[in-house]
Amino acid sequence: MADLAGINLAMQTPFGADGAIDFDTCKHLIDAYIDAGVHGLVLGSGTGQHPYLTEAECNQFYEVGIAHINGRCNAICQTSALNMDEVARRSRHAEASGADALMILPPYLEGPVDDEGLFEFYREIDSEVEVDIVGYNIPQATGLSVSPALFSRLSTLKNFNYIKDSGGDMTVHQQYLQDGCRVLNGCDTTTVFALMVGSHGCIWGGANYMPHEAVTLYRLVAEGDYTGALTLWQKMLPSLLHIWTHDYMQCVLAASKHRGFGLGNVRRPLRPLSAEAEAEMIATLAPLLN
Repeated sequence: MADLAGINLAMQTPFGADGAIDFDTCKHLIDAYIDAGVHGLVLGSGTGQHPYLTEAECNQFYEVGIAHINGRCNAICQTSALNMDEVARRSRHAEASGADALMILPPYLEGPVDDEGLFEFYREIDSEVEVDIVGYNIPQATGLSVSPALFSRLSTLKNFNYIKDSGGDMTVHQQYLQDGCRVLNGCDTTTVFALMVGSHGCIWGGANYMPHEAVTLYRLVAEGDYTGALTLWQKMLPSLLHIWTHDYMQCVLAASKHRGFGLGNVRRPLRPLSAEAEAEMIATLAPLLN
C-alpha cells in the first residue's frame, strides 16, 4: 500500500492559448511543486479539469507526468468515467504507467445510488487493478454521499485503502476516521481541522497557488504546533473561503498564475473570470504576503 500522507496537490492541467495541454509547463509545474516539498501530485484531478479531458489526453498526461515525477513524490491519477469499461481501461493504463494510486468517483450520473450498488461498482474496479484506490466523496458535485457504513465496508476490499472527503462535513469526516481507515481531506476550508483530528493527509486544489504554505501547514500540525498552524491558517483562509464560494476552478487558476504557477487558462465549456472577479480573487491573496 502506498503511503499518501501529507500534501497531495490536486494539480492543474496547464492549457496553452490553443486549448491543448502544454507539456513543457506541466513539467515545470511538477518541478516547482516537488521543490516546494509536496508529498504527492494528483494528475487529472477535478482542479485539473478532468471532465474536459479526453481519455487519450489523460493517458498521455499521465505517462508524461509520471515519467517526469520519476519517483520524487507519489503520483495519483484520476481514472473516473461514467462507463464501467472505460473506468477499468483508464485505471489499468494509469497503473501500467506507474501510478501509485487511482482516484475514482462513484458513478454519479443516474447510476446506482444505494450502498449495495456503489459497493459493487468499487468491488469490480478493485478486481481490475493492483494499486491503491482512493474513493471520492464529493456529494455537492455528484449528488452521492459515501456513508461511513459504506466506507467501512469498502475498506475491506483489497485495494480500497483511502477516501478523499470533499464534503466539508466534519461530523462525517470524523465518522470515517473511527474505523482507523485512511482519510484524505478534500475540502479546502476544513484542511487544518481535518489534519488536527487525524486525517492521513489531503488532496488539495488550493495548494496549486500556495504549495509552500500548504507544506508548512502540514508540517506544523504534524509537529503539534497548533498555534503556529492556526496563525498560518488565518493567512491562507481568506483565499480559501473565496475559491470555495465562487467559481472554484477559475479562481484557483487565476491565483496560481498571479503567484507564478501556471498559465491560468481554462478549457471550454468553462469561461475565464471577468476582470472584476479576477481582481476580487487576487485581493484575497494579500495576507499571504505578510
